[in-house]
Amino acid sequence: MIPSKINFSEKFSKLPDDYSVRIVAKMNDYEIKIVKFKGEFVWHSHPDTDETFIILDGKMIMYFRDKLVELNSGEMIVIPKGVEHKPTSREGYKAILIEPEGVPNTGDVKSEMTIKQIEWI
Repeated sequence: MIPSKINFSEKFSKLPDDYSVRIVAKMNDYEIKIVKFKGEFVWHSHPDTDETFIILDGKMIMYFRDKLVELNSGEMIVIPKGVEHKPTSREGYKAILIEPEGVPNTGDVKSEMTIKQIEWI
């Protein structure tokens, strides 16, 4: 396989709505995904893995049961495995999400926001 560059602006321009997740690359057993989100997500956790959010544009508030963390463009957060969290954004954000292959987007919770299979873009 010959390496090629990935243009995030181009990839984000192809996302359809206020909540979109797509895979842009795979590294070993990890998927690198782009996420566009506006609104309130569901409370969930990932019992078996950590999860990393890198905010490229906009603002996200990551709610935890005992606190909240505001994230702006150029900032990142690692959510430890098993920690309940809820991403929220009034203005919307664009982010890179890094997690192991096949991790459900809503973790241990099934909801209307659960994506059965995340597509490549």
